[in-house]
Amino acid sequence: MSKIMVINGPNLNMLGIRDTSMYGMKTLQEINQEISKVAEKNNQEVDFFQSNIEGELIDCIQNAFGEYSGIIINPGAYTHYSYAIRDAIEAVCLPVIEVHISNIYKREQFRRKSVISDVCIGLISGLGYMGYIYALEALKQYSKGV
Repeated sequence: MSKIMVINGPNLNMLGIRDTSMYGMKTLQEINQEISKVAEKNNQEVDFFQSNIEGELIDCIQNAFGEYSGIIINPGAYTHYSYAIRDAIEAVCLPVIEVHISNIYKREQFRRKSVISDVCIGLISGLGYMGYIYALEALKQYSKGV
């Protein structure tokens, strides 16, 4: 059984409240429940972590080393400027998939650049909460070498 850490960054705890036209009506708890259901069917174990604090996100990434077979991360606004999160991802040498609920390439200019995507195996953007589900499947296939 593969073990996946799902990490959500700043303001994602406000899903279901924050700009529902862009992020949808589901809360983070509801999204996590959907992820858990699919993970169980995929014979994957998932743990969840959310923080608005950059250092806590870095600690979570670092603590995943040796404990998890992959990471799904939505770093929120840290996507665009956190070289510290980027370096943590690079350091743990785990397959990481970056997920964004909204399409960052259709948003403000400053949101169109990810400083972490080059150390991730993939990026899913603009598919709503289903991006997390697709990332689970991608990590399952990646672990098989597909």
